[in-house]
Order: sequence, then structure tokens, then C-alpha cells
Amino acid sequence: MQNLVAIVGRPNVGKSTLFNRLTQSRQAIVTETAGTTRDRLYGKVIWGGQEFSLVDTGGWVVNSGDVMEEEINRQVRIALEEADVILFVVDVMHGLTDLDESVARMLRRSGKPVVVVSNKADNFELGHQSAEFYSFGLGDPFGISAINGSGTGDLLDHILTLFTKNNSEEESDDIPKFAVVGRPNVGKSSMINALIGEERSIVTDIAGTTRDSVYLRYNKFGMDFYLIDTAGIRKKGKVTEDLEYFSVIRSIRVIENADVCVLMLDANRGIEGQDLNIFSLIQRNRKGLVVFVNKWDTVEEKDHIVIRTFERAIRERFAPFTDFPVIFGSALTRQRILKVMDTAKEVYRNKKRRVTTAKLNEVMLPIMERTPPPANKGKFIKIKYVTQLADTQVPSFVFFCNLPQWIKEPYRRFVENRMRENWDFSGTPINIFFREK
Repeated sequence: MQNLVAIVGRPNVGKSTLFNRLTQSRQAIVTETAGTTRDRLYGKVIWGGQEFSLVDTGGWVVNSGDVMEEEINRQVRIALEEADVILFVVDVMHGLTDLDESVARMLRRSGKPVVVVSNKADNFELGHQSAEFYSFGLGDPFGISAINGSGTGDLLDHILTLFTKNNSEEESDDIPKFAVVGRPNVGKSSMINALIGEERSIVTDIAGTTRDSVYLRYNKFGMDFYLIDTAGIRKKGKVTEDLEYFSVIRSIRVIENADVCVLMLDANRGIEGQDLNIFSLIQRNRKGLVVFVNKWDTVEEKDHIVIRTFERAIRERFAPFTDFPVIFGSALTRQRILKVMDTAKEVYRNKKRRVTTAKLNEVMLPIMERTPPPANKGKFIKIKYVTQLADTQVPSFVFFCNLPQWIKEPYRRFVENRMRENWDFSGTPINIFFREK
């Protein structure tokens, strides 16, 4: 399980700039996903051979006096619950403020590892002014400049020393791990309770791989899987239910632990920005996907035309990835919830699917001979051989050809679509690579 680092601090101290600086080695994670919103919230950082997740709290502050302070405090509380390490960003040019002091008080009480990041130390003179932040009582401040990168290498080295070792433990068996995710009030609690609430005897709590994840073993009706729950996933009252940051930061932990994610949508509200955020997290982490449209029992008109229209709208919003199952039902009335879990098992099998090299070449080479990649500067691209890579998180295929650098994204999607037509990869992402023979 990867460690989670959260960036906190008052507005305009450079949190988002620092986020962009630290995630630049995996910039595609932040910018590449089509059709999603607020992608800058979540990213991955690779440093010293290790990878960790980074969350930016910026962008959710209401711009008004006392309300602003309360919103910041809420975000800090959520970050303290969920993150392994906190980066407390302050502005060396403006110095220490009352809002900084209030955040520091919460951080001191938390017992979590906190790193004070004194940003905007763009020159030697400003670096000396970081000394005033010792008054927080949170250890040595790291003077950095997020905008030009100075000091960030030392900061990353220090972050790695704060990670606990037990986060790398993994469940040893091959039992699939399913996670129910979605924005607040979509019915996640009802779904989990419908699956485990009335049959407590068939569920065993397995200690999770991290301090705040629990695996609930479900083995009834011919099914055997872990349902991933996180501490506080069903807590109420700590934060307002409509706080977007709350739903996304909680989802990160669950999604990273899962093999397949059941993304719940509200039949009465359709697809909203938070749904796209969580879908984006599932995609970036290369997890299997089942979409469950909940509260279908409350929809008055639900004939085949309505279902087809709703399903088409979902696939259009989640494009270009559209090959995933969509199920309509109700967690409250238990309508089709077992079908959801059955479908999740099928997606898990699709993630593990292996196709023989002989079959791949027999099917795919004739297709690509009939529809080759477009010629570039009078030179023709010839694809000669295809094979599936072993031991990958999702099915991954390498196509060997003479000029791989000239193959563009539209042709890559064409190849992926032809593969999905010939083999069942529903619900799982697949990787297509072109390499020189």
C-alpha cells in the first residue's frame, strides 16, 4: 500500500505550485486523463526509487473571513485522519500569521509526522527568515522555492524517512478485493450494510495492510472476496457531507487497496463533478470498474429507453474509457446488489486474462494489415509481432514495429477497440505499447 502525503496551509502560500513541482516526474497522472475535472487534486510522486501519493488541499476555500478559517480547519482535520505525512506550507515572504498559528495548533496535537515547508525562499536572504517558523514547535522548517525547485530534493529525501515500513505488506492470497466508492450520500453505507449488515456471522474482519483499512471477508452465495472498508468511511458529522475534498481523499485509500472498484452513482442526480473525480482516481490507479446506478427504485419512469439513455450519458461522460458494465439497482431494497458483486468478479477475471502469443498474432496482425497506421513523410509503419507482457497490474500488450514513434493516440485507441471486440476485457483498463523490433 502506498503512503499518502497531504499538503495543507492557508491560501496563497504556494500549495498548488509545490504540488505541481513534486509530481512533475509523473505529470501524465495529473494532466493526461480526458474529461475529468480538478485533476490537480491528486498525483503520484517518484523519488529515490519509491512512489507515494500526494494530495493538494487547495481550491476548496470559501473566500470570506471566519468561514474561510473553518473550511481550512476542516480540510486539515480530514488530512490528519487520512494522511501518513503532512506538509504544512507557509509563506516566508509574508511571515507568520494568525491562521498559520491555528493550523499549527491542530498539527501539534495530532501526533502525525509534520514537515514545515517554508515556501518562496527564492534567495539566500529569504532563506534565513524561515527561522521564525521554529516557533510552531514542529521541528526544522525546510526553506524551499516551489516555483524554481530549490530545496525540494532535500524535502523529498526527508519525507521518505518518515514513512513507516509496514505499509508495504500485502495480503498474500489471491482472493479479490472490491471497494465501494462514490461521493457522499450516494448510498455507500447502505450498500455495505446490505452486503454485510444482516449476515455478520459470514464476515470476518481481517487486519488491513495499513493502519486505517479493513478487509471484510465475504463468503456466501458462492462468492468469496474481501470488501475493503476504511476507518471512518461511514463516519458522520465530522465534516459537511457536500465537502468535495472529503469524498476524494477518503476514496484514495480505498481505491489504492482494491482490485475492482464499484463506483456508485445516484439515479436522481446523474453524474456530477465528484463522480468524475473518483472515476479519474480509479483510472489513474489502473483498477477494474463496475458502475452501479443506485436508488433506481425511486425513479418513476424506467423503461428500456430511459435505461439506454442514462447508460449512454454515463459512457459519454467517462469517455474515452467506455468498456465497463453498468448496473441499475437499489442498495436499500437489495435489488441487484449480488449481481454487482458477480460482475465485479468477472471484471477481476478480465484483469487477470492471458491471451496466447499465437492467438494474438493470428487475430491482430490481419486487422492491422487491412488498416495500417497512417504513413508519415512517405514512410510506412509495419507491425510485425505482438505479445502480452507477464506479471502486469492490467493486461498489457507490446506491438513490435519499425517506426513506433510515429504511431499516434487515435491509432492506439483503434487497436485497443479491436482487442476489446475479440477478447472480453470489460471493466479493466489495458495497456498498448509500440516498440521497435
